[in-house]
Amino acid sequence: MSSAAWGQLIAFLAVLLALACPVSRWIHAVMEGRVAPLQRLERPLLRLAGVDGGEQGWLRYTLGLLLFNALGVVAVYALQRLQHLLPLNPQGFAAVSPDSAFNTAISFVTNTNWQGYGGETTMSHLTQMLALTVQNFLSAATGIAVVMALLRGFARHGGDSTPPGQGQALATPRGGQGSLGRPGASLAIGNVWADLTRATLWVLLPLALVFAIALAGLGVVQTLEASRHVVTLEGQGQTLSVGPVASQLAIKMLGTNGGGFFNANSAHPFENPSALTNALQMLSIFLIPAALCFVMGRQVGDMRQGWAVLGAMTAIFVVAVVVATGAEQAGNPRLAALGVDATASATQPGGNMEGKEARFGIEASSLFAVVTTAASCGAVNAMHDSFTPLGGAVPLVMMQLGEVVFGGVGAGLYGMLVFAMLAVFVAGLMIGRTPEYLGKKIEVAEMKMVSLAILLTPLAVLVGTALAVSVEPGRAGISAPGAHGFSQVLYALSSAGNNNGSAFAGLSANTPFYNVLIGLVIWVGRFGVIVPVLAMAGSLAAKKRLAAGEGTLPTHGPLFIALLIGVVMLVGLLNYVPALALGPVVEHLILWSAA
Repeated sequence: MSSAAWGQLIAFLAVLLALACPVSRWIHAVMEGRVAPLQRLERPLLRLAGVDGGEQGWLRYTLGLLLFNALGVVAVYALQRLQHLLPLNPQGFAAVSPDSAFNTAISFVTNTNWQGYGGETTMSHLTQMLALTVQNFLSAATGIAVVMALLRGFARHGGDSTPPGQGQALATPRGGQGSLGRPGASLAIGNVWADLTRATLWVLLPLALVFAIALAGLGVVQTLEASRHVVTLEGQGQTLSVGPVASQLAIKMLGTNGGGFFNANSAHPFENPSALTNALQMLSIFLIPAALCFVMGRQVGDMRQGWAVLGAMTAIFVVAVVVATGAEQAGNPRLAALGVDATASATQPGGNMEGKEARFGIEASSLFAVVTTAASCGAVNAMHDSFTPLGGAVPLVMMQLGEVVFGGVGAGLYGMLVFAMLAVFVAGLMIGRTPEYLGKKIEVAEMKMVSLAILLTPLAVLVGTALAVSVEPGRAGISAPGAHGFSQVLYALSSAGNNNGSAFAGLSANTPFYNVLIGLVIWVGRFGVIVPVLAMAGSLAAKKRLAAGEGTLPTHGPLFIALLIGVVMLVGLLNYVPALALGPVVEHLILWSAA
């Protein structure tokens, strides 16, 4: 990796850390109800919605979350199907097809934002704003709510719903269902409606407003016009699609959603016009996931725990960036064998520039690719299908790890905490001691939920991939035969199951077969993890906190960070090794052996 790429990576991480610390203080104060002026505004809103403000057990919390997201699917589907009858449709777009509307509704509600359509040629301004942009807020708020519920499960002490040193988060605690369904054993883990309200109004909305104004000031389009007719330098007339881009782009990035106004996403000059907007977009993708690691430390009363999780995420991320950037800078060996000069110089960027924007180059494109797939965002500024086999394998692997390397808003942290519980369980087996994490015993019930959270997504991805390459409707969408074609399908299903939303861009997936298959895999990938995580939150909240003893594994030092990284890499990736061997590994060996 070049010195310029190293400098870019170091600067990116330094600025990210400087921004994440103050944002974490605000998120923690807001989500725990410790900002009095906001509470005074919040109470009438909750009363108007018929919410009493009392805390809920894990089962009521989960049912409320599922109902909220199911209603979101219905609303987004209806707006797409009826957009030809609704206002703010200056292009006169017809109704979206039933299968595409089904896929898009599930995709945006689950923070996946898989797009099998061209946004500027399919969705009206009203659909873009009221359906897609609104769900960008609400799906991110769902992730924040879930991770806060899990952190409360760790922080609370079996009979006391108020963590030491903190004010009570809500009004009267209400027990609800017991630990993993056993009546009377569980504490409340919060109020789902209050959590969603706080995350949306006081965390996501202010950040998105500031970011949208900044983006519009830097040249990102923001208008309600349908299009602009211009004359090119050659004298040819051209119609340019425009719309409310900056407002959608802001929450698309901050909420790790990824669904763009334009089909070209962040490679489009109206959505990402300069190197500065490109850097701001990458920072905004990681901002809240990084800040939530510090929120974790504050919530459990030990900042070292948050630093340990952040350290594990950062270590994996840095290695991924080095591998991807190095692979792209190495270029295509077959071109070198033909006498093509692919070395970097003052007159050419060198390496593999296929599918990349000249204004960003290899370094910024490779970093963006790793950021967006590490963080469950899915926005792209280059075509991943044009990456080298090894360079394209890195984004694929980042998704297949479970999107826990920073990950989606909330989802990355609760996914990493699932692996942390598995790591202490493995360590406990080694020394013959009941595993503990953050002062709570990790027992049979929790390990059952950990197993479900880790295994359901790979199961959905691999079964979906096998089905797609086994039937004619699935094979018909593949644009390249052989190993690369298999990688296209594997990438699409991995992106769907892990709620990323990016694609290799070589797979024709806007068909009834893929829209239904991907939609179902997306739903399993989202709620197949959320439900076990909330069940664990209820179980952990009922447990007494244990004092650390001589046999307790410290979970804040280098040893635990190394153990956590090892568990993530081995367990998270092991399910996909045979599939990776059939796709990018084979393609890489073929490419370099023939050079």
